Amino acid sequence: MAWIIGQAILNGILNGGIYALVAVGLTIVFGVMKMINFATGEFIMWGMYFTFLLYSMTGFSNYALIPEVIIFMIALGLLSYYLVIKPVLGRDGNTFIMVTVGLSYFLMNVAQLIFTATPKGIPSEIKTASLSLGTFTLSWPRLIAFLSACALIIGIQIIMKRTMLGRAMRATAENAEVAQILGINYRRIFTFAFTLSCVMAGIAGLLLTPIYSIYPSVGNIFKIIVFVVVVLGGMG
Repeated sequence: MAWIIGQAILNGILNGGIYALVAVGLTIVFGVMKMINFATGEFIMWGMYFTFLLYSMTGFSNYALIPEVIIFMIALGLLSYYLVIKPVLGRDGNTFIMVTVGLSYFLMNVAQLIFTATPKGIPSEIKTASLSLGTFTLSWPRLIAFLSACALIIGIQIIMKRTMLGRAMRATAENAEVAQILGINYRRIFTFAFTLSCVMAGIAGLLLTPIYSIYPSVGNIFKIIVFVVVVLGGMG
């Protein structure tokens, strides 16, 4: 029984790193833009599909495709922002909820139209590999995902605390109108915050490809858990 509990705790910690990575992006959007992005799960899903698509074209490992996936996620994030989010800026929270829920269904249906509903996967040499710690085992894909997520979260923290861009984001989160008076273009900050959230979700999707099959509704697995993480960690 003790071994089962210990192994479950270790697995939970490793999974928590990925959830934390997505939750940080989600809470940045809420803090800066005062909106909740209900399409977060679908951005994870598209990160997985972009990884699959690039692997099919190049044969490279999913970890080697991080720069390319980031570029694709930036493009998808900017496209979603300018076509869907920007037109409703300044409206009430219910509008954002309806718009992002609609965006989530749109992204899911487009993925199904392009890739079909058949689950897909990316072969990996470490997919079933594990690291032994005494009587406990750690899955290498989960461990790599956890460490990568921790590194990215630390990087985001440094940006938020030590750079002018991070200070501008925190100022906008406090009061967008006052930030604009001080010379901060809050609309550009909105664009950056939303795109950053999409990129973080996409990287999470890439890190999850050795662990989960890829299909259009895979993002639903993470939605509820990520929102719980955000609420527990503090919105904004």
